[in-house]
Amino acid sequence: MQIQALQSSLTLPVIAAPMFLVSGTALVTAACNSGIVGTFPSLNGRTTQDFEQMLLDITAALQAHEATTGKKPAPFGVNLIVHKTNQRLAGDLALCEKYKVPLVITSLGAVHDIVDRVHAYGGLVFHDVIKKRHAEKAVEAGVDGIIAVAAGAGGHAGTANPFALVQQIRSIFKGTLILAGSINSAREILAARILGADFAYMGTRFIATQESLASEAYKQMLLAAELDDIVYTDEISGVPGNYLQQSIDGKAGQPEKGSLSQLSQEKPKAWKDIWSAGHGVSGIHSIPAVQDLVLELQQDYEALLKTACSRL
Repeated sequence: MQIQALQSSLTLPVIAAPMFLVSGTALVTAACNSGIVGTFPSLNGRTTQDFEQMLLDITAALQAHEATTGKKPAPFGVNLIVHKTNQRLAGDLALCEKYKVPLVITSLGAVHDIVDRVHAYGGLVFHDVIKKRHAEKAVEAGVDGIIAVAAGAGGHAGTANPFALVQQIRSIFKGTLILAGSINSAREILAARILGADFAYMGTRFIATQESLASEAYKQMLLAAELDDIVYTDEISGVPGNYLQQSIDGKAGQPEKGSLSQLSQEKPKAWKDIWSAGHGVSGIHSIPAVQDLVLELQQDYEALLKTACSRL
């Protein structure tokens, strides 16, 4: 698939980010059927066999949607953790090749061999980065797109201002750029495009959807949370990331706000017990179906495009 084909297949320039224990088959297919890229981590299948079943289910669901509606769904993507600790990488990559996954998103390592193997069957490779040095390695590996994970993004995020991060990456990379960090609304999608990104990367907003695998308690915590409830720390998973303070409190005996000193006593698990979210939580007030959310974003985005130039 070429970048131009990916762009033309979408109703919105949006990728629903892959979220561990959150992005399942229903969320991915609902996103693709609504006209945006749906993605998920391969590790959301507990085994390589489970991952293959997810690929089969997603492929079948998208084909059924096209047969029923006559509308071709947007492509889907799989996130692979490229790190020596991921013992499943070889098997999961082989399945991506077998099923010709249209988009592979690599994290924690940009490897030329993986890029070449995905390109060999016609797929695209995007790689997420938090700083220029990581972007330079991604460019050397030959990726098709770079995901700039700016300050305020959920999960493993960086600390760079999106203006600065986009500028730095654009100084060395003229290819496809995707921006992540506190993007919830059509206005923010448009702002990302104006800033120089080709796509907006939305994660936290899709946690609070009906198709999300997140628990009801997790979704309700998102609705109640505000910016000050997000804690940025490396004490949860060993890699700096953003988490909901209330979920830390629930497992750590109500420590003083921002304190993680008691975490070692109970050893709660990241993602399962301690929940992630980005700075954009204060803009989330509902738990819609993915189709309704994307339709609202699309309508708002089109309206903004019509009025932006006149307002400026």
